[in-house]
Amino acid sequence: MKIWFTKMSGAGNDFVIVDNRSKKIRNGPRAARILCDRRWGVGADGLLLLEKSRKADYRMLYFNADGSYGGMCGNGGRCIARYAAVNGIAPLRHRFEALDHIYAASVRGSEVSLTMKDPRGFKLRRRIRLRGKTIVISHVDTGSPHVVVPCDALGRRKSLKTIDVVALGREIRFHSVFSPAGTNVNFIERAKGNSIRIRTYERGVEAETLACGTGSIASAIVASRLWKLKAPIVVIPESGRKLCVEFDDDGTKISKVCLAGPAVMSFYGVFSI
Repeated sequence: MKIWFTKMSGAGNDFVIVDNRSKKIRNGPRAARILCDRRWGVGADGLLLLEKSRKADYRMLYFNADGSYGGMCGNGGRCIARYAAVNGIAPLRHRFEALDHIYAASVRGSEVSLTMKDPRGFKLRRRIRLRGKTIVISHVDTGSPHVVVPCDALGRRKSLKTIDVVALGREIRFHSVFSPAGTNVNFIERAKGNSIRIRTYERGVEAETLACGTGSIASAIVASRLWKLKAPIVVIPESGRKLCVEFDDDGTKISKVCLAGPAVMSFYGVFSI
Protein backbone atom coordinates (compact mmCIF):
# COMPACT_ATOMS: atom_id res chain seq x y z
CA MET A 1 0.00 0.00 0.00
CA LYS A 2 1.40 3.41 -1.00
CA ILE A 3 0.82 6.34 1.35
CA TRP A 4 1.24 9.98 0.30
CA PHE A 5 2.59 11.98 3.20
CA THR A 6 3.84 15.45 4.10
CA LYS A 7 6.62 16.01 6.64
CA MET A 8 6.19 19.12 8.79
CA SER A 9 7.87 20.74 11.77
CA GLY A 10 6.23 22.89 14.43
CA ALA A 11 9.07 24.79 16.12
CA GLY A 12 11.16 21.59 15.98
CA ASN A 13 8.38 19.14 16.85
CA ASP A 14 8.22 17.04 13.64
CA PHE A 15 5.29 15.09 12.22
CA VAL A 16 4.22 12.91 9.34
CA ILE A 17 0.83 14.12 8.06
CA VAL A 18 -1.51 11.97 5.96
CA ASP A 19 -4.83 12.98 4.39
CA ASN A 20 -6.83 9.99 5.58
CA ARG A 21 -10.31 11.08 4.55
CA SER A 22 -10.52 8.00 2.33
CA LYS A 23 -9.61 5.80 5.33
CA LYS A 24 -6.65 4.26 3.55
CA ILE A 25 -4.90 3.93 6.89
CA ARG A 26 -7.10 1.83 9.15
CA ASN A 27 -4.54 0.96 11.81
CA GLY A 28 -3.17 4.27 13.11
CA PRO A 29 -0.90 2.81 15.81
CA ARG A 30 0.83 0.44 13.39
CA ALA A 31 1.19 3.15 10.73
CA ALA A 32 2.72 5.49 13.31
CA ARG A 33 5.33 2.95 14.38
CA ILE A 34 6.32 2.35 10.74
CA LEU A 35 6.24 5.92 9.42
CA CYS A 36 7.80 7.60 12.47
CA ASP A 37 10.78 5.25 12.70
CA ARG A 38 13.86 7.44 12.11
CA ARG A 39 15.92 4.59 10.62
CA TRP A 40 13.45 2.55 8.59
CA GLY A 41 10.64 5.04 8.01
CA VAL A 42 10.15 8.75 7.34
CA GLY A 43 11.06 9.69 10.91
CA ALA A 44 8.99 11.91 13.21
CA ASP A 45 7.79 12.52 16.77
CA GLY A 46 4.28 11.54 15.73
CA LEU A 47 1.73 10.76 13.02
CA LEU A 48 -1.17 13.12 12.26
CA LEU A 49 -4.16 11.74 10.36
CA LEU A 50 -6.59 14.23 8.81
CA GLU A 51 -10.06 12.68 8.64
CA LYS A 52 -13.63 13.73 7.95
CA SER A 53 -15.66 15.39 10.68
CA ARG A 54 -19.35 16.22 11.09
CA LYS A 55 -18.57 18.88 13.69
CA ALA A 56 -15.80 20.91 12.02
CA ASP A 57 -13.76 21.22 8.83
CA TYR A 58 -11.93 17.99 9.65
CA ARG A 59 -10.79 15.76 12.50
CA MET A 60 -7.21 15.29 13.68
CA LEU A 61 -6.00 11.97 15.08
CA TYR A 62 -2.57 12.04 16.71
CA PHE A 63 -0.40 8.99 17.39
CA ASN A 64 2.98 9.08 19.12
CA ALA A 65 6.01 7.53 17.47
CA ASP A 66 5.57 4.39 19.59
CA GLY A 67 2.00 3.95 18.29
CA SER A 68 0.24 5.12 21.44
CA TYR A 69 -2.68 7.51 21.09
CA GLY A 70 -1.26 10.92 21.85
CA GLY A 71 -4.35 12.91 22.79
CA MET A 72 -3.96 16.55 21.80
CA CYS A 73 -0.75 18.00 20.39
CA GLY A 74 -0.39 21.77 20.18
CA ASN A 75 2.40 21.88 17.61
CA GLY A 76 0.77 19.04 15.69
CA GLY A 77 -2.49 20.96 15.64
CA ARG A 78 -0.73 24.01 14.25
CA CYS A 79 0.99 21.90 11.57
CA ILE A 80 -2.15 20.14 10.43
CA ALA A 81 -3.97 23.49 10.30
CA ARG A 82 -1.40 24.86 7.85
CA TYR A 83 -1.45 21.60 5.90
CA ALA A 84 -5.25 21.84 5.56
CA ALA A 85 -5.08 25.48 4.47
CA VAL A 86 -2.29 24.96 1.92
CA ASN A 87 -4.04 21.96 0.38
CA GLY A 88 -7.45 23.64 0.11
CA ILE A 89 -9.07 21.37 2.68
CA ALA A 90 -9.99 24.30 4.92
CA PRO A 91 -9.77 28.13 4.76
CA LEU A 92 -7.02 30.12 6.48
CA ARG A 93 -9.26 30.56 9.52
CA HIS A 94 -11.02 27.32 10.37
CA ARG A 95 -11.95 24.82 13.05
CA PHE A 96 -11.00 21.20 13.52
CA GLU A 97 -11.97 18.40 15.88
CA ALA A 98 -9.57 16.53 18.16
CA LEU A 99 -10.42 14.47 21.23
CA ASP A 100 -14.08 15.60 21.18
CA HIS A 101 -13.08 19.27 21.35
CA ILE A 102 -13.23 21.91 18.63
CA TYR A 103 -10.08 23.97 18.09
CA ALA A 104 -9.88 27.24 16.14
CA ALA A 105 -6.85 27.84 13.92
CA SER A 106 -5.58 30.91 12.09
CA VAL A 107 -2.92 30.53 9.38
CA ARG A 108 -0.75 33.45 8.27
CA GLY A 109 2.01 32.18 6.03
CA SER A 110 4.20 29.87 8.10
CA GLU A 111 2.85 31.32 11.37
CA VAL A 112 -0.11 29.50 12.87
CA SER A 113 -2.04 30.31 16.03
CA LEU A 114 -4.32 27.85 17.74
CA THR A 115 -6.87 28.31 20.52
CA MET A 116 -6.54 25.55 23.09
CA LYS A 117 -8.68 23.95 25.78
CA ASP A 118 -8.74 25.51 29.22
CA PRO A 119 -6.16 23.71 31.40
CA ARG A 120 -7.36 21.45 34.18
CA GLY A 121 -5.91 19.61 37.15
CA PHE A 122 -3.53 22.47 37.90
CA LYS A 123 -1.41 21.76 40.96
CA LEU A 124 1.35 24.17 41.94
CA ARG A 125 4.34 23.21 44.11
CA ARG A 126 3.66 19.53 44.70
CA ARG A 127 6.30 17.47 46.49
CA ILE A 128 7.36 14.03 45.24
CA ARG A 129 10.17 11.67 46.22
CA LEU A 130 12.78 11.02 43.56
CA ARG A 131 16.19 9.37 43.94
CA GLY A 132 15.77 9.47 47.70
CA LYS A 133 15.16 13.21 47.71
CA THR A 134 12.10 15.42 47.78
CA ILE A 135 11.68 17.70 44.79
CA VAL A 136 9.03 20.31 44.10
CA ILE A 137 7.09 20.04 40.85
CA SER A 138 3.93 21.44 39.35
CA HIS A 139 1.54 19.66 37.02
CA VAL A 140 -1.33 20.57 34.72
CA ASP A 141 -3.31 18.98 31.89
CA THR A 142 -3.25 21.23 28.82
CA GLY A 143 -4.71 18.63 26.44
CA SER A 144 -2.02 16.19 27.57
CA PRO A 145 -0.68 15.74 31.12
CA HIS A 146 2.47 17.69 31.93
CA VAL A 147 4.84 18.02 34.87
CA VAL A 148 6.86 21.24 35.04
CA VAL A 149 10.10 21.37 37.03
CA PRO A 150 12.06 24.63 37.50
CA CYS A 151 15.79 23.97 37.29
CA ASP A 152 16.42 25.66 40.64
CA ALA A 153 14.15 23.07 42.28
CA LEU A 154 16.83 20.48 41.49
CA GLY A 155 19.72 22.38 43.05
CA ARG A 156 21.48 25.72 42.84
CA ARG A 157 23.96 24.59 40.21
CA LYS A 158 21.41 22.94 37.96
CA SER A 159 20.57 24.52 34.60
CA LEU A 160 18.94 23.42 31.37
CA LYS A 161 22.40 22.71 29.96
CA THR A 162 23.44 20.40 32.81
CA ILE A 163 20.20 18.50 33.45
CA ASP A 164 20.02 14.95 32.09
CA VAL A 165 16.59 15.46 30.52
CA VAL A 166 16.19 11.87 29.31
CA ALA A 167 17.19 10.10 32.53
CA LEU A 168 15.42 12.43 34.94
CA GLY A 169 12.47 12.93 32.61
CA ARG A 170 11.96 9.19 32.29
CA GLU A 171 11.99 8.72 36.08
CA ILE A 172 9.29 11.35 36.55
CA ARG A 173 7.33 10.16 33.52
CA PHE A 174 7.02 6.66 35.04
CA HIS A 175 6.70 7.82 38.68
CA SER A 176 4.00 5.97 40.62
CA VAL A 177 2.25 9.27 41.37
CA PHE A 178 1.34 9.56 37.68
CA SER A 179 0.60 5.91 36.93
CA PRO A 180 -0.79 4.21 35.01
CA ALA A 181 -0.96 6.76 32.15
CA GLY A 182 2.29 8.55 32.99
CA THR A 183 3.08 12.14 32.11
CA ASN A 184 5.19 14.42 29.94
CA VAL A 185 7.98 16.29 31.74
CA ASN A 186 9.25 19.83 31.18
CA PHE A 187 12.28 21.51 32.73
CA ILE A 188 12.25 25.32 32.71
CA GLU A 189 14.36 28.33 33.61
CA ARG A 190 13.87 32.07 33.27
CA ALA A 191 15.25 33.92 30.24
CA LYS A 192 15.44 37.62 29.47
CA GLY A 193 12.29 39.71 29.76
CA ASN A 194 8.95 37.95 29.69
CA SER A 195 10.32 34.66 28.41
CA ILE A 196 11.39 31.21 29.58
CA ARG A 197 13.53 28.39 28.25
CA ILE A 198 12.29 24.81 28.22
CA ARG A 199 13.43 21.25 27.54
CA THR A 200 10.87 18.46 27.26
CA TYR A 201 10.76 14.70 27.71
CA GLU A 202 7.73 13.46 25.78
CA ARG A 203 5.65 10.47 26.73
CA GLY A 204 5.10 8.20 23.73
CA VAL A 205 8.25 9.41 22.02
CA GLU A 206 10.16 8.35 25.15
CA ALA A 207 12.92 10.82 24.46
CA GLU A 208 13.64 14.53 24.50
CA THR A 209 11.97 16.43 21.67
CA LEU A 210 13.04 19.78 20.24
CA ALA A 211 9.71 21.37 21.17
CA CYS A 212 6.31 20.57 22.66
CA GLY A 213 3.21 22.73 22.24
CA THR A 214 1.11 21.55 25.17
CA GLY A 215 4.31 21.44 27.24
CA SER A 216 5.06 25.05 26.34
CA ILE A 217 1.58 26.04 27.48
CA ALA A 218 1.94 24.13 30.75
CA SER A 219 5.35 25.67 31.36
CA ALA A 220 4.15 29.21 30.61
CA ILE A 221 1.24 28.80 33.02
CA VAL A 222 3.47 27.49 35.81
CA ALA A 223 6.06 30.21 35.16
CA SER A 224 3.37 32.89 35.35
CA ARG A 225 2.39 31.73 38.83
CA LEU A 226 5.90 31.00 40.15
CA TRP A 227 7.70 34.02 38.72
CA LYS A 228 4.81 36.48 38.30
CA LEU A 229 5.21 36.66 34.53
CA LYS A 230 2.38 38.17 32.52
CA ALA A 231 0.94 36.71 29.32
CA PRO A 232 1.82 36.65 26.52
CA ILE A 233 4.89 34.62 27.48
CA VAL A 234 7.58 33.70 24.97
CA VAL A 235 8.72 30.09 25.28
CA ILE A 236 12.11 29.11 23.86
CA PRO A 237 12.35 25.33 23.33
CA GLU A 238 15.50 23.35 22.61
CA SER A 239 15.10 24.04 18.87
CA GLY A 240 15.44 27.77 19.48
CA ARG A 241 12.24 28.43 17.47
CA LYS A 242 10.15 30.63 19.72
CA LEU A 243 6.53 29.95 20.64
CA CYS A 244 4.12 32.49 22.10
CA VAL A 245 1.58 31.49 24.76
CA GLU A 246 -1.32 33.79 25.58
CA PHE A 247 -4.01 33.27 28.20
CA ASP A 248 -6.28 35.04 30.67
CA ASP A 249 -5.68 34.51 34.39
CA ASP A 250 -8.13 35.90 36.95
CA GLY A 251 -6.22 34.36 39.84
CA THR A 252 -8.48 31.34 40.13
CA LYS A 253 -8.97 30.16 36.56
CA ILE A 254 -6.87 30.20 33.40
CA SER A 255 -8.79 30.50 30.14
CA LYS A 256 -8.62 31.66 26.51
CA VAL A 257 -5.33 29.88 25.90
CA CYS A 258 -3.66 30.44 22.53
CA LEU A 259 -0.46 28.90 21.13
CA ALA A 260 1.31 30.61 18.22
CA GLY A 261 4.49 29.93 16.29
CA PRO A 262 6.02 28.51 13.10
CA ALA A 263 4.69 25.49 11.21
CA VAL A 264 7.00 24.59 8.33
CA MET A 265 6.63 22.08 5.53
CA SER A 266 9.86 20.11 5.13
CA PHE A 267 9.07 17.74 2.24
CA TYR A 268 6.47 15.34 0.87
CA GLY A 269 6.57 11.95 -0.77
CA VAL A 270 5.22 8.41 -0.99
CA PHE A 271 5.87 5.60 1.46
CA SER A 272 5.09 1.93 0.87
CA ILE A 273 3.60 -0.10 3.70
